[in-house]
Amino acid sequence: MFDEKDWETKRSALVRHLVREGYLRTKEVIEAMSKVRRHRFVPLFQRMAAYEDHPLSIGHDQTISAPHMVSIMAERLELKKGQRVLEVGGGSGYHAAVIAEVIGRTGHVYTLEIIPQLGEMARKTLEEEGYAERVTVIVGDGSVGLEEHAPFDRIFVACAAPDIPPPIVAQLKDGGIMLVPVDTGSGYQELLSVTRCGRELKVSSEGGCVFVPLRGKFGF
Repeated sequence: MFDEKDWETKRSALVRHLVREGYLRTKEVIEAMSKVRRHRFVPLFQRMAAYEDHPLSIGHDQTISAPHMVSIMAERLELKKGQRVLEVGGGSGYHAAVIAEVIGRTGHVYTLEIIPQLGEMARKTLEEEGYAERVTVIVGDGSVGLEEHAPFDRIFVACAAPDIPPPIVAQLKDGGIMLVPVDTGSGYQELLSVTRCGRELKVSSEGGCVFVPLRGKFGF
């Protein structure tokens, strides 16, 4: 049976791999990935694979993203202390915990999960890991965003949408950054970076990706 020192050794090895491969670059994100205990956010039957760099099943036909993809998104969001961040597709809560570490105790993450069982699992784990005051888990249709807490400094969607969901991008602050995987319809997904510049949106591609589909009104 692994103890905490064994898990820390595995986590450190994973972080070194992510740095070597160029996924992790900034001190703040490296520290966050080094601190958040990924093994606590996966089911017991997947725990031994928690620090391998690939997605893992968390039940209900959903996955926890591969560490390299979490790293890419955390880096591309250009996070700063004290920001208000929206996550769509909270899953088990791991990605929200990493973001919460980067934005610090003065920031806050709102994470939307449409599957009640996963939302409850995320809420419980985040509380046990000490993130209850920094991460709010809400069960609901993430494809419509969270208008009551908008606007957001940063938004990231951790599931593939058919297009950039209009109600979500409308909740992005001027100067804010949003990341969303979009299904091109040809069996290929593209991670898009969206920056709001007044009434205009600047959209660029961050490359290919693989995510589970976005569910809900503006999903599949």
